[in-house]
Amino acid sequence: MSSASNPVGAVLSRPPLSLASALTPILTGVVLLALSYLLFGDKGMHGPHQVGIVCATMVAVYIGWRNGFELDELREAATASLVASSGIIFSLLAVGALLGTWAMSGTLLAMGYYLMYGLDPSYLYLAAALIAALVGFSISSAWTVASTIGVGLVGITQQMGLDPAITAGAVVSGAYFGDKASPFSSKTKLAAATAGVDLREHMREALWTSAPAFCLALMLFWWLGEPSEFDPSRVSAVIHGSLNMTPVTLLPFLVVLVLALCRWPPFTTMFIGALVGGVVAVITAPDRVIAFADSDGLIAPLALLKGVWTAMASGYVSSTGEVKVDAFLTRGGMAYMLSIIWLVIVAQAFGGVIEKIGVLQRLLAPIVAAASTTGRLIGTLVGATVVTNVFTASQYLAISLPERMCKSAFEQRGLAPVMLSRTVADSATVTSALIPWNSCGAYLGAALGIATFSYAPYAFFNLLSPLITIVFAFAGLRMQRRVSTRG
Repeated sequence: MSSASNPVGAVLSRPPLSLASALTPILTGVVLLALSYLLFGDKGMHGPHQVGIVCATMVAVYIGWRNGFELDELREAATASLVASSGIIFSLLAVGALLGTWAMSGTLLAMGYYLMYGLDPSYLYLAAALIAALVGFSISSAWTVASTIGVGLVGITQQMGLDPAITAGAVVSGAYFGDKASPFSSKTKLAAATAGVDLREHMREALWTSAPAFCLALMLFWWLGEPSEFDPSRVSAVIHGSLNMTPVTLLPFLVVLVLALCRWPPFTTMFIGALVGGVVAVITAPDRVIAFADSDGLIAPLALLKGVWTAMASGYVSSTGEVKVDAFLTRGGMAYMLSIIWLVIVAQAFGGVIEKIGVLQRLLAPIVAAASTTGRLIGTLVGATVVTNVFTASQYLAISLPERMCKSAFEQRGLAPVMLSRTVADSATVTSALIPWNSCGAYLGAALGIATFSYAPYAFFNLLSPLITIVFAFAGLRMQRRVSTRG
């Protein structure tokens, strides 16, 4: 596309956006998404939401063009945002393939099967949060936790007749606490680096707010626990009657866990896990793979290849005859992730354009400047990270952009840089999981099989963490001051 010039000619310096101009693309996006939810409900994720975001993006492009930006500049900003999210897109494809082969091999069911005998329904939600926190701390990836052990925990919840949305919220809470507490987490490193803080100092301070938030979350999960007359032997009989359940079926999960501990990239880890799941399915259940392939006339090796290939591409469709088992195992495939990827693409493009034309800076800078107390400054920063998460769909941008905007204000108030990094970590990282079109919320909803808006009210750690940060600020608790270098 050729460049289009501003109608008034070459612009040497661009005037700042007016408040009305900055609000226009934001309000357009809000109105169109609200209409999409009103008209289509959860089905809006499969196209209507994306159309609304594209329309809002075009409004932002027009606003930018009228304010002196060349169309090529805006296109490059959208493209750069998409390039930055390419890792997320490939990870989503890998998770789709993984869920397909793990469903076919019985790995998903095996994780739930072995957890079933160690977990009582009355404290399942509490246990799910603790397990997710432990694994998340070990592998430094909330996403990997959700797409592996999280799926098993949600599955066993359904078998017990409990609420899978609460379990999904517990998994998200625990996974994000563990990820946030890990020294190897990319989000933790970014928050510390942008503020110029030593990583160990940042982690030590972050625990002062993260630990109370997680403890409160655990208390809520314990309170929500429901006594149940669940009989694991009955479910065990159903599972054994449907699938050949052996410890070998857990091999794909162990491979992913080891690769994650070795800090392999998420896409590589997940895709290898998907391939191992396919191999396990071929070894332990060749008849099931051949039947799924529907390959009359093909020799066995080609039929097995087709079955695994289909599960990775289109997902697995279970036909055991047991309604609950079939509902849990019918999932996955790269194609299953295409609507989510579509949503990520358009949301990232919108975020790239509004960042380029300075929408968020125009809206947030006056609010930051008007913060007259330390409590208000912290509250403003928390609000800025949430707004950035909502409108740019990128947790990394929600970490770096508000942190840069507020850095001088923190210095002027004599606050230590670690207060800046702690506040951003307590708000930007965790709230990204609560927004359906944010890359994190989209990924978690797709992996867990629970809509983001369904689990979000139960992701207590993610909800409490920014609130506790604000409470600490207004109460003057653990507010570190900058050390003077004079004298």
